[in-house]
Amino acid sequence: MIVKVTSSAIIGIDSYPVEVEVDISRGLPQFSTVGLPDVTVKESKERIKAAIKNSGYEFPQNHVTVNLAPADIKKEGTGFDLPIAVAILKAEGILESNATQDYLFLGELSLDGSVKGVHGILSAACLAKEMKLKGIIVPAENATEAAMVESLHVIAVNRLSGVVNFLRGEEEINPTQVDILTIFNDFLNYAIDFSDIRGQDHAKRALEVAAAGGHNIIMIGPPGAGKTMLAQRLPTILPDLTFSEAVEVTKIFSVAGLLDKKRTLLATRPFRSPHHTISDAGLVGGGHIPKPGEISLAHNGVLFLDEMPEFKKNVLEALRQPMEDGSVTITRSSMTISYPSRFILVGAMNPCPCGYYGDTRKTCRCGAQQIRQYQAKISGPLLDRIDIHIEVPSVRYKDIIGKYSGESSKSIKGRIDEARAIQNKRFFHQPILCNAQMTEKHLKTFCKLDEESQKLIEMAIDKLGLSARAYTKILKVSRTIADMEKQDSIRAHHVSEAIQYRTLDRGFI
Repeated sequence: MIVKVTSSAIIGIDSYPVEVEVDISRGLPQFSTVGLPDVTVKESKERIKAAIKNSGYEFPQNHVTVNLAPADIKKEGTGFDLPIAVAILKAEGILESNATQDYLFLGELSLDGSVKGVHGILSAACLAKEMKLKGIIVPAENATEAAMVESLHVIAVNRLSGVVNFLRGEEEINPTQVDILTIFNDFLNYAIDFSDIRGQDHAKRALEVAAAGGHNIIMIGPPGAGKTMLAQRLPTILPDLTFSEAVEVTKIFSVAGLLDKKRTLLATRPFRSPHHTISDAGLVGGGHIPKPGEISLAHNGVLFLDEMPEFKKNVLEALRQPMEDGSVTITRSSMTISYPSRFILVGAMNPCPCGYYGDTRKTCRCGAQQIRQYQAKISGPLLDRIDIHIEVPSVRYKDIIGKYSGESSKSIKGRIDEARAIQNKRFFHQPILCNAQMTEKHLKTFCKLDEESQKLIEMAIDKLGLSARAYTKILKVSRTIADMEKQDSIRAHHVSEAIQYRTLDRGFI
């Protein structure tokens, strides 16, 4: 007798349906799993056997064949334990033939029959709703995560025997319900604030412009100037995540196995700060079984690269395509996976190897050639994708001990939201969200310059030594500054400020 149970597996950050087919036939006792299972799935037979026996049921002493369809996609993970066990019990007649048809099953089994949590539950719950199933049966520790999907019965189970009793109608399990709006609002707060930063008004203004237009930014300054502190506070002034964006971010963390059990929905914009020793696979994603990298974990948030020149060159160059496309594609022999990666890049670097070139307090020990080589570690094509370059000088003593508290994140965010509202209206019928994503077509339509502004840009390119590639960046940043002032057209002072944000194009030495 062949029976079928619905489960799911992950490709990218989304789930696809997997039909777990079990056939029990006469023959020597054997347990075979087909359908491109990985080692973890193949090992499940020992867990399933023990779990069924320790739950008080007889494991069939015949030939058991398990097929995971579609059979041409590799399956990995421990989430198939529960659906396979349920299918075997169904084939043995312990469960009725129609008992499982309304549910999707996922869960890892322990030897004693208890059900343990797995990754990617939110994506599976979204799939169950798309398939118009009644509900999903998941481990109790994953139930709140699955309940983020409305109009879906989420059945939380602790043991295999509990699943059987529920499907038989012998035990009633109320669907897990959560107040999604309350959970969303509870996790909206940040533990840090822009008011913590003393001084650095120029840098704070640049970050405000970056947040308003979604621009990438790099900060150059000596050690201890506050570059990391500034970057960490950028998410606090970005517009709040929409619910759909929060679900997308949560999916990524769930698939990567990084979702905090106490925070079943990520309501704040992610901030990722990988160490400079990270590999290219760790940054953009990949591995033998592809997993999302840091740039995908930073999706809809901020990716901070501290000590940027210390990153390996191939790692930095791998950023170029995702920064341009807003997604990263990983190709393997058996599959091609795409992960979203639309983030604001914040880079930080010292001006030279010792860190004190141009500092008024400490003397730089580096030669001109050393400084040039150090700055050249960040290639021109990568800098071409960074709109704002600013210098962050050492903080003055009077700013450190001063009583003046900087402007709060809430106050700054109010201005950011107003600027973004203007952009949302401007790009309502366009496939972009903010000024930083404008193409040449958009620049011609929305970034027209008057004669005075054109003369300023001409001077910047011809007399100040700015490269032609900086032209579009200046236009985009100028458009953002104009939006912050609620101006329909770009004025000369908008262009002038945007030109100031091209420090690396002018060069340090």
